[in-house]
Amino acid sequence: MSDARYSIGIDLGTTHCALSYVDTSVSDGEKTAQQVLPIAQLTGAGAVDYLDLLPSFLYLPHPDELAAGDLHLPWTGERQFAVGEFARSRGAATPIRLVSSAKSWLCHPGVDRRAAILPNDAPPEVARVSPLESSVRYLTHLREAWDHAHPDAPFSQQDITVTIPASFDPAARELTAEAAEAAGYGRMTLLEEPQAALYSWIQKSDGQWRKQVKLGDIILVVDVGGGTTDLSLIAVIERDGNLELHRIAVGEHILLGGDNMDLALAHVVARKLAAQGTQADAWQLRALTYACRSAKETLLSDPATDTVPLVVPSRGSKLIGGSIRTELTRAELTQTILEGFFPQVDSAARPVTRARAGLTQLGLPYAQDAGITRHLAAFLGRQVGALAELEGLRDQAAEGATFLHPTVVLFNGGVFKSALLVERIMSTLNHWLTAENAAPARLLEGADLDLAVARGAAYYGYVRRGQGVRIRGGTARAYYIAIESAMPAVPGLEPPIQALCVAPFGMEEGTDADLPAQEFGLVVGEPVHFRFFGSSVRRQDQVGTLLDFWGPEELQELEEIQATLPASGRTAGEVVPVKLHARVTEAGTLELEAIPRGSDERWKVEFDVRGNANA
Repeated sequence: MSDARYSIGIDLGTTHCALSYVDTSVSDGEKTAQQVLPIAQLTGAGAVDYLDLLPSFLYLPHPDELAAGDLHLPWTGERQFAVGEFARSRGAATPIRLVSSAKSWLCHPGVDRRAAILPNDAPPEVARVSPLESSVRYLTHLREAWDHAHPDAPFSQQDITVTIPASFDPAARELTAEAAEAAGYGRMTLLEEPQAALYSWIQKSDGQWRKQVKLGDIILVVDVGGGTTDLSLIAVIERDGNLELHRIAVGEHILLGGDNMDLALAHVVARKLAAQGTQADAWQLRALTYACRSAKETLLSDPATDTVPLVVPSRGSKLIGGSIRTELTRAELTQTILEGFFPQVDSAARPVTRARAGLTQLGLPYAQDAGITRHLAAFLGRQVGALAELEGLRDQAAEGATFLHPTVVLFNGGVFKSALLVERIMSTLNHWLTAENAAPARLLEGADLDLAVARGAAYYGYVRRGQGVRIRGGTARAYYIAIESAMPAVPGLEPPIQALCVAPFGMEEGTDADLPAQEFGLVVGEPVHFRFFGSSVRRQDQVGTLLDFWGPEELQELEEIQATLPASGRTAGEVVPVKLHARVTEAGTLELEAIPRGSDERWKVEFDVRGNANA
């Protein structure tokens, strides 16, 4: 059991970061002493304030742009960059020097995430950083802010939990863990954001959560953040006479969230300006996007505000006074977000896909369909059989159901500060349930939409010590490696592949899985690539299960994994017989090892996190 005094939870968000902590020395059972750290950060040139949220923005100023001391923080001297509120506000006026959405870039398999590529559309004279380094800087700032506020309890000696989207694949999880290690996070665990949101709701209930959910309930967590839409299903089951929470499904990785809404609002405003005779160029449109983000947050958090002014500065000293001035109204916000992102559809609706152009700009691979309700319908439809393998709930699935029926809903994410959006999803979901003669879903009240993930992460670290209630579930997917047939070459025919299960669905943290005795050949002295698959629906497969056939909805191809075995006494290019061994670390990352025959050596099979552009 850990002897750390504090359990610290870090929400490494796409648009905001937050830090919460539980003082374990004065907490007991489900009664916890929990707080949120006001994070010291620059809010203006040379001005420091303490805010609950640290905006996830990094500003890279020109060397002559700011005066000496403008970037000083309470714990450090001069820096060459700024993160947080000052970075966001300064970058809105000079977007070519602003790094945003680093978390979305961190899970983008099509780029080298260790390469200096951000800001991705900056001119050559602007210094760039990698998505990994951007994340390191946010995490480092949070560590330094803690140590500044708690000199008697060093960050390095506490238990740390960092949150990630439930849909992050193993490569993105590994990169997040790498960023945390580089930022000085020693005892670190990863936790899925929807689970963190539910943990926060449980903690806030002071033990009353058992009166709001009951045995057999299926909790749908809808988490719409700045960069992703995360969907999870958690069942309430009984074990040894006690209610227990069991995570049964997570959605696919959907790059769709507040960033998309900001861009949509910017185009609405740009069209309004064009109708008035003002044409915004690409630079101004980007600045307008950041202005719309701030205006959206104001309108969602303040029901009394109906209009927010927008000012986009002109470019260059010759154009002083030529700034674009307009406004974003509540009606424009509601129409754009409600109808564009939360359309009323039926349960058979599915996200629309379109043929891609042969050439496209390098950028984030956003979801092609902005309709979150269509993604929700697809998720619930795909999980219609999820209860079949869960003891105690096998008979609960409704006969003839076309989708899994949630009974309660928990929302997370700042966009749900709008009661209209909550009502739209609840009414749409309950329309689906009514059509299949199911009872309407209940709304879990009292969610903390800005700070729930950080608070839940801190509570989770406390729960890991054996206190409170823990959500069970293990890995959110089963994982497979493609095994290529050794058939002779046939013109026009690729060798068939099989999918070997190396980690089953629900494999718990800190557990190992030895594969059967079957051996595979790896080439030494040079990199070898493997195709890699994941499945959120094949729950029955065990370690060593070998699939000859699978449907398009059953397995999704993920990033390649790569192993480089040192020759060490062997001839380069020699094929070495190896067995594979899988392990889910305590931190929540998946490791694969190749073990040569007749040797105690173990080679880690690395996830290819450098992008597949040159594969």
